Amino acid sequence: MSSTYGENIKMTIFGQSHSPAIGMVLEGIPAGKAIDADRLAKFMERRAPGRSSLSTKRREADAVEFIGGIVNGRTCGAPVAAVIRNTDARSTDYSAFRTVPRPGHADYTAYVKYGGFADTAGGGHFSGRLTAPVCIAGGICIQLLEEENIRLAARIVSIGSVTDDRDPGEAPLDGDFPVAGEEAAARMKEEIERAAAEGDSVGGVVECVITGIPAGLGDPVFGGMENRISAAVFGIPAVKGIEFGAGFGAASLRGSSNNDRFEVKDGKVRTATNNSGGILGGITNGMPLVFRAAFKPTPSIASEQQSVDLEKMENIPVRVGGRHDPCVVPRAVPCVEAAAAIAVYDAFLGRKIEL
Repeated sequence: MSSTYGENIKMTIFGQSHSPAIGMVLEGIPAGKAIDADRLAKFMERRAPGRSSLSTKRREADAVEFIGGIVNGRTCGAPVAAVIRNTDARSTDYSAFRTVPRPGHADYTAYVKYGGFADTAGGGHFSGRLTAPVCIAGGICIQLLEEENIRLAARIVSIGSVTDDRDPGEAPLDGDFPVAGEEAAARMKEEIERAAAEGDSVGGVVECVITGIPAGLGDPVFGGMENRISAAVFGIPAVKGIEFGAGFGAASLRGSSNNDRFEVKDGKVRTATNNSGGILGGITNGMPLVFRAAFKPTPSIASEQQSVDLEKMENIPVRVGGRHDPCVVPRAVPCVEAAAAIAVYDAFLGRKIEL
């Protein structure tokens, strides 16, 4: 099923952007694990809408309501189930798009796939709103990974034409705009504001670094860590590309430059560089796992665009109203962390089973 992810743990998300609630079921989490609800709430706050002048004006509490799987703050072995109530939906903003697909959205493909019965309000099940339940599962997995001394941190490396040229893994600034450099952060915000003022939008790139990850996670061919992480990250709407380590840049290098030479350091096998991004043959090698995800510009823009009326089969202009992020990248940072955490914890449990 397309709304289910995982092998050793299984996450299923449900709901639509404007349905009464959205939620997730997470199976396979070991019993007895402590879940810090306050810390999870703070993680969810980073993704929640309506918290910044650079985000959508839709404001949701995104309060997590556990309805199964956790008793007295610990997992009990049953599937962990949670919901988030939708309280600030305005479905009338989307009534015009039932048969007029918005450019850049899944409206047309959903119309074809589901015979016109797909929920179009807010994008329905295709909406970025569905990253909230992913963040519930990911926030839990982040806590469980930290018990194993595995930590994740993501940051914005570019928005539009503005890039923050810092070394991979450099700690981002605190706050709702996680960029390593203050000057770059200011220019990125200006880029978003300028696009919004012109009725347009911008995209960007998010980098995630996972440290403390042991060698041996993942499998060759179709079960590699690149495969697992990519499958989870591409579940975030607007992601259009992903690269690991040197990524596409490796295509312009020679093997002598791209190969990471091995060395013994502090009694452990390490590599002098990390062009591989911590993965060789689909399996982690003990170095930091580094990847970047590219996000397209928000397709909902105020400028007039060309579309079609699917009932009349004629060309018509369209303007997309409503409340939308001029750039999804800042709110996508915790989503990337969540997706990566789910993939890594799933692989971690698989390694423990094998051992």
